[in-house]
Amino acid sequence: MSNNKIKLVLNLLHEGEIISFLARRIHQKSPRSRNPFIVIDATTIPENLMESELFGYEKGAFTGADQRKIGRIEQIHQGSLFLDEIGELSLAAQSKLLRALQEKTFTRVGGVQTLSSDFRLIAATNRDLNMDVSAGRFRKDLSYRLNVVPLTIPPLRERQDDAQPINSFLYLPFIHKNTSF
Repeated sequence: MSNNKIKLVLNLLHEGEIISFLARRIHQKSPRSRNPFIVIDATTIPENLMESELFGYEKGAFTGADQRKIGRIEQIHQGSLFLDEIGELSLAAQSKLLRALQEKTFTRVGGVQTLSSDFRLIAATNRDLNMDVSAGRFRKDLSYRLNVVPLTIPPLRERQDDAQPINSFLYLPFIHKNTSF
């Protein structure tokens, strides 16, 4: 294989792939590994729909809610939820997520029944949450809850010596199977 092909693969390696891979490995190596693993990328869900995505909703909760929807937190019971870009959540969604983490309870949008879910939250962000806390954009108590085991991964561009080993680990099995790559 020529060096040009390796460089092409390195260019495909994105930080998000590494973070997602690590989150999945944390789940796979945990006692929750036989239970669901769900990924939510907060940047892909409009702010006004995030609470419905996380907590679900009841029929009639809003226009167009013609049936009950089970939210991700209910689906993830006994499993792991990877919430990518948690810094993008609204303060209202942060409050409800904090309650779900602390109390292991939540209410669907438009609901009155308190439901429970025991789940592990793995969260990632590229934002400086301490700065967001100071600016009032992120809840201090949620930041505290999230910092149980902080894992800071500098961008790959700042640790270029790691690029080749990461590339080999993630992509070489694919390359060996697809030699026409």
